[in-house]
Amino acid sequence: MALKHLIETFAAWKQAGNRLVLGTVYETAGSTYSKSGSRVLIDGEGNYQGLVSGGCLEGDLAEHAASVLESGEARSVCYDMRGEHDILFGTGVGCDGMLKVLLQPLSPGGDDPWAPLARMAELAMRSEASRCAVVVEGDEAPVGATFMDEEVPAEHPNGLHTLKNPARKVLVYPLAPIPRLLVLGAGVDAVPLVEFAERLGWRVTVCDHRRSYLERGDLGAAESVLELRPERVAEELELDPWDACVVMSHHLASDRAYLAALAERPIPWVGVLGPKARRERLLRELGDGAGDLKSKLRGPVGLDIGANDPASIALSIMAELTKVVAGQSGDRVGMT
Repeated sequence: MALKHLIETFAAWKQAGNRLVLGTVYETAGSTYSKSGSRVLIDGEGNYQGLVSGGCLEGDLAEHAASVLESGEARSVCYDMRGEHDILFGTGVGCDGMLKVLLQPLSPGGDDPWAPLARMAELAMRSEASRCAVVVEGDEAPVGATFMDEEVPAEHPNGLHTLKNPARKVLVYPLAPIPRLLVLGAGVDAVPLVEFAERLGWRVTVCDHRRSYLERGDLGAAESVLELRPERVAEELELDPWDACVVMSHHLASDRAYLAALAERPIPWVGVLGPKARRERLLRELGDGAGDLKSKLRGPVGLDIGANDPASIALSIMAELTKVVAGQSGDRVGMT
């Protein structure tokens, strides 16, 4: 599950008064479904959101979560599915891997309610990346103790560390912000793009000046839908914090105005619909106003998968964006 969806589930469950446990994968070996930093949220009824396996281990993990809620203390669980270990464990999963999961009870009381997930959610809504360190094993240091952002020593790189004085294992991993997509143009082909992006855990904003497009009622997956004229986008919308933007008004003058607003902005990825010739025409018409778009504007946008309809084009765009985001942040630990 994308971090965005886990945070949304967290908000709904705590509003409902559910007792909650956060599970975090902190060590793996061999072939496993998830890697360090992957998370699952479990409530007191055994419901869960997120996956640490393909659904094979979550039921058992929910039983361990119940004991964590009863004791109020964090603990770790190890699943070893390598060879005869899997036979002994009885899962029959056949993944031939091992993973360890830290279970932390989330309490609504105290000085830091719902820690550490409430703070993680807050940091994920920012535009810059941060880091998290959590004690996953130890004698003197309390298991589950979590430190975030500026509290994490700069000398500790991301990964699992065995430390001394006191002896403990600490997982350090990045907390990447939830990626944000700006869609400029609300035609019917924007609908599958917005839906795919939201499904993949992106925060999406759609802008268009044509009110009838915005009032169709089919852009509900977007976080925000704004009525803005292209030439006023730079004045009325903060353009810096976006991870990607797709220009798709299907109107040459509007696309040109959008691109003029995006020039020299720190958005790392900008795409425009249409063939290469259309992109080149837009850049020529912008002239010196194109700025850094000359080197970073994508068009045709999306991976070449033979897309020829709105849904497949949207799929190709999100496939490229998924690849780009993963490449920007390495293995992007902590996103799921």
